Amino acid sequence: MPMPRLVLVSGPGGAGRTTLAAATAALAAESGERVLLVAADDPFRDADALLDQRLGAEPARIGSAPGLFAMRLDVETSFRAAGMRLMERAKPLFDFLGVEPLDADELTALPGARELALLELLRALPGTDRHDLVVVDAPPVAQLLSTLALPTQVDAYLARLLPDERQAARALRPVLAGLAGVPMPSQWLFEARAWASGELAGVRAALEAPGTTLRLVVPPARGPRARAGQRRIRAALALQQLPLESVLVNRADAAPAGAEALDGWDVPVHLVPDLGREPERGDLTGLTEPGALATWPEGPVRAARKATAWGVEDRLDTPDGVLVWHIPLPGAERGDLDLLRRGDELVLGVAGHRRAVPLPSALRRCTVAGAALRDGELTVRFAPDPSLWPAPLR
Repeated sequence: MPMPRLVLVSGPGGAGRTTLAAATAALAAESGERVLLVAADDPFRDADALLDQRLGAEPARIGSAPGLFAMRLDVETSFRAAGMRLMERAKPLFDFLGVEPLDADELTALPGARELALLELLRALPGTDRHDLVVVDAPPVAQLLSTLALPTQVDAYLARLLPDERQAARALRPVLAGLAGVPMPSQWLFEARAWASGELAGVRAALEAPGTTLRLVVPPARGPRARAGQRRIRAALALQQLPLESVLVNRADAAPAGAEALDGWDVPVHLVPDLGREPERGDLTGLTEPGALATWPEGPVRAARKATAWGVEDRLDTPDGVLVWHIPLPGAERGDLDLLRRGDELVLGVAGHRRAVPLPSALRRCTVAGAALRDGELTVRFAPDPSLWPAPLR
């Protein structure tokens, strides 16, 4: 089943994400597409005021636009649904403990439930074709990055705690338990892990789909602190390799501020002029009229430029005798960077965000020989480990 294209609209708090997400959806609907706008981070219901309609958990038609629908992310309902699926999977554990699982009415959203609800929304996208485009008014960029990194992190934890090789040895479980004196995990644990991995894979499928893109909304970069904040955002996005399509500089009413905003981004930057007033209730045409937001990207959604690949350069035949891993991190500075080799992974920290990246197969047989950060690119040098590297290749 074809999956709708996905546009995540994010940015720092107060940058105008909700307004520009609504404008993105309205422009796409005007072009004839079936568009769903999702208010995923709107605690004060600014989207309701903008659309002049109280949004609920089900998509509702907005105004007179034939193809525009909108909904609010229902955190409580999503949390209960996810909780009940988990309860069903954990039933063998409850039976073993002799306790009754909780009912849906007993579940109340906990801290972090909003992030889980957003992931659940993304997980369900591959199974729907009711809309051509889904525009998400997403959380601020730091929170969004942490949320989108969660599926990969959790899957890595599950693989470490319940590796496949232990499941393959289930036929020998009684023997191994006797020899080791340690009880082996029951089969239902592995089944639960497979179920969880499948749920997480659905989220990754939505994020990695060709039609998925990110629009970043930022205010004009006035002053060194604002420019430093945008630089760190740029580096964090590069670390997660998210498909950034464009940057929208909202309320760019001053030419110097707009010129500063253009500096350093490797994607199109569009200046959104100040309307000089608050958008009127229900007046989406006012957002897309010439002279308002029509100066930014041609067409409702452009194809995202895929993140630059992290390539391995072979310098084994040079005096260096190393392999070099090139990792683009535009905007990163030495003080923002944290680097650690852990087994077959490289753990990277940039501007407060961390990511564990599996090493390419050739680098797993090497030791780290050094690293350098120049002109927005991290280069990590790997020297072949004589005990692991095949002799003919040395």
